[in-house]
Amino acid sequence: MAVDLSGAVVLVTGGVRGVGAGIGRVFLDAGATVVTCARHPGDAPVESSGRTAEFLPCDVRDGEAVAALIHAVVERHGRLDHVVNNAGGSPFAPAATASPNFHRKIVELNLLAPLLVSQAANAVMQEQPGGGSIVMISSVSGHRPSPGTAAYGAAKAGLDSLVGSLAVEWAPRVRVNSVVVGLVHTERSHLHYGDETGLAAVAATVPLRRMAAPEDVGRVAAFLASPLAGYVSGATLPVHGGGERPAFLAAATADNPEAAAPQRK
Repeated sequence: MAVDLSGAVVLVTGGVRGVGAGIGRVFLDAGATVVTCARHPGDAPVESSGRTAEFLPCDVRDGEAVAALIHAVVERHGRLDHVVNNAGGSPFAPAATASPNFHRKIVELNLLAPLLVSQAANAVMQEQPGGGSIVMISSVSGHRPSPGTAAYGAAKAGLDSLVGSLAVEWAPRVRVNSVVVGLVHTERSHLHYGDETGLAAVAATVPLRRMAAPEDVGRVAAFLASPLAGYVSGATLPVHGGGERPAFLAAATADNPEAAAPQRK
């Protein structure tokens, strides 16, 4: 059964490029009216299935700007059915030397901003027919060590904890879920993993032997927003291609390839 979100109004934060743009395209394909936001517009509009996402500027770390954003969406479309809190990220910075201001900004963007957006959206959804749903875009960094992005990993762990609390507080009108995302190949992947050789080497560490496409994340977000997931709330759903091959296996099989072979009785 295909996801059908015809007539629904969806806000995707950080939706102008990368994973956010992929999410927006999937929701457009599902028939939804899509509004994206970011501090600045992307290089090109987000388009799919002959339709184009709208754009509204917003710094999601600013509570007043968020309130104005939600008001603008409702003023324009009369309702807000789903929010995908995608805005986030972090540059590499060792925890020992990063400034207190750096850590604060990372936590603001990846934890407090989704809470601000969700809080404003919930106020609308609680009062409208049909309620609504909120999907957080989280990360595997919140569930395993995240060296070089420690504040980011801690913020994402907090985000997944937040999902469980909000799902209880805001039920039954609003469902809240999280997509725990692994490695994704976007137009900026080379900044993290280098050239095509580096990208291929990183992809080979994933059990499914590839990094996710942005649309892979979008399809899961659309499922969680749809009636197909009408009894799913408070869930954290990993989308990581099987996770990461344990380092001890590579160490154990480096000089003994047969050790990786299945044992037969």
